[in-house]
Amino acid sequence: MFHIINKYVLVLLTISSFLIYSCKTANKTNASASKVTDSKSILIFSKTAGFRHTSIPKGIAALQKMDEEQGWKMQFSEDANLFTPETLSNFQMVLFLNTTGDILNSEQEKAFEKFINNGGSFVGVHAATDTEYEWPFYAEMIGAQFLSHPKQQKVVVNKNANNPHPATTHYPASFEMFDEWYNFKKPVGAHVNVLLSADENSYKGGTMGTSHPISWYHTYEGGRIFYTAMGHTDESYVDPNFLKHLQEGIRWALGETNVVIAQGGENLLEPTLAKWDVWMGAVHPSVDIDFEKSENVNTGKPMGLNNDPKKVFSIIQENGENILKVSGEIYGGLTTKNDYGDYHLTTQFKWGDKKWEPRLKDKKDSGILYHAKGPHGTFWKVWMHSLEYQVQDGDCGDFIALGQVYGDVPADEKVNANGKSNFIYNPKGKNTPIKYAPNYKSGRTTKSENYENPAGEWNTLEIYCLGTQSIHLVNGHVVNRVNNARYDVGGKTIPADKGKIQIQSEAAEVYYKNMRIEPITKFPSKLKNF
Repeated sequence: MFHIINKYVLVLLTISSFLIYSCKTANKTNASASKVTDSKSILIFSKTAGFRHTSIPKGIAALQKMDEEQGWKMQFSEDANLFTPETLSNFQMVLFLNTTGDILNSEQEKAFEKFINNGGSFVGVHAATDTEYEWPFYAEMIGAQFLSHPKQQKVVVNKNANNPHPATTHYPASFEMFDEWYNFKKPVGAHVNVLLSADENSYKGGTMGTSHPISWYHTYEGGRIFYTAMGHTDESYVDPNFLKHLQEGIRWALGETNVVIAQGGENLLEPTLAKWDVWMGAVHPSVDIDFEKSENVNTGKPMGLNNDPKKVFSIIQENGENILKVSGEIYGGLTTKNDYGDYHLTTQFKWGDKKWEPRLKDKKDSGILYHAKGPHGTFWKVWMHSLEYQVQDGDCGDFIALGQVYGDVPADEKVNANGKSNFIYNPKGKNTPIKYAPNYKSGRTTKSENYENPAGEWNTLEIYCLGTQSIHLVNGHVVNRVNNARYDVGGKTIPADKGKIQIQSEAAEVYYKNMRIEPITKFPSKLKNF
């Protein structure tokens, strides 16, 4: 797939008349007086436009103590005027502590969205889901919206063993806790990773049924998101288990910890695709579906998150194996819910027979995108910024820098008759920056050689990722390598050493099986010369 990409003042805001708690004392100070630039800076926001929890001061006191112990730089405020692009750029994370109601205007909402898109993180505590009901971005980001609650009571809480996370490792499989337990308007979003759930058989007043999540995490539109519905009572903020839960949620949101790959590796292709989300792009007029259509699927209206009525991505059974079928009928991306780094990804793939518009006359095409970052659909309204392991008939293992994630490749340069530079991977070649952007010669390096099996036969594809380096293999042969992977976001260039994995649907039928990911701490010795 050849991708062509268009070109994608700090003003200090004087803030008056707002209340802010110092991260080291309970004295009131002015947030504009101390511009925070540390990567561990956190804005604790507790504004309410509805019910006000009396436990907010207890929460602030607990967070101040946590701040001192962890060496963060918290600022506490209830002034929505902080929500500008300039001011939010000073923070790594925003935490909503029992906020309620409509607390931000439309411009402040846009600033917050930009903050998340630029890699800022968010933590929501308890009534954060009782906040901003008319803001679609926020509703999808936080994952649920408050509906009601029964009287405060003790509840049995169950831990999701399938989603290990630093915020819940200290909890047993089940435990009891006294709090105010929220019912939500709709089932909690399928795009989040559920950590804790309330057992409705253990109390009265639950309305969610057999699935009643109360804590979850995910990466949304570029930022890490963590939410816990606990934290209503004063007692919560002296409960060591809850405080550990909250602290580790914050640490994960800040990137101090990560959700690790199981030591023995993980199978990514379960029958329900529970580890994945689906993002569907625009629909070509040739597709039989009731949705707005566009001749140019690169610019048309995307179908969006987890909206796949045509079952473009599905699991089928073949000889007792789980096979991922990608029909290719609509452009889309099957996207891991988790970010991954330092791993060996291996899978087998083969081509199907079908091709679709707008690529009926082109090669069969797909791709494995890794270190995927930012919002869904930032590239062609379909995919995320990422490094691409090209899966294309005759071109498997090519490297493409998709959007604002890119890197350097040792390669030989060949200039064609039109003066265009083409780069071919050579482990002894010149280390060359590869990106589709002005002042870069190319955004692609082709494989060193073609090691693909004939059409219809299974091929083994592998990606080794360690830090900001990655290596592509086809049927056991190294064909490409990326060094110094990086990501341009929010006016900064940061290392790209982890991210989501996306499997492309791009107008060709393709099948994958035996997709596994295993943690690594070094490259195998067999790759040392590459």
